[in-house]
Amino acid sequence: MSATMPGDRSFHLIEAVPDRMEGAPVAQRRRWSDAFKAEMVARSLEPGTNVSALAREIGISPPQLFGWRTEAIKRGEVERRDEAAVPAPTSRVSSMIEIEVNDTVIRVGIDIGEDHLRRVIRAVRSA
Repeated sequence: MSATMPGDRSFHLIEAVPDRMEGAPVAQRRRWSDAFKAEMVARSLEPGTNVSALAREIGISPPQLFGWRTEAIKRGEVERRDEAAVPAPTSRVSSMIEIEVNDTVIRVGIDIGEDHLRRVIRAVRSA
């Protein structure tokens, strides 16, 4: 919508000064200390850690934390822990439970979530 022109046909000069250059980041870049990065990389390498959840917790994007991990591993600052290399529990019998439903045996680890187990049992009962 345009403004009406004054009766004397004059115009007003408006100067627009941008707050930032075109294409510049909206926010200033944050700088993370090497100590903070090292601590977060160490936390992310702990067994059972969800790296994406940790990244969101500390306020960065998951790819950024994965990048920090990759760089730390390349520099030899940390060792990559292979989940497959973690030894299995010595007693598989004590870490499993068996549930019999409708002539079907369900074997699950003791670390299964209650909601997930309920869904499995419901599925077996309805089959």
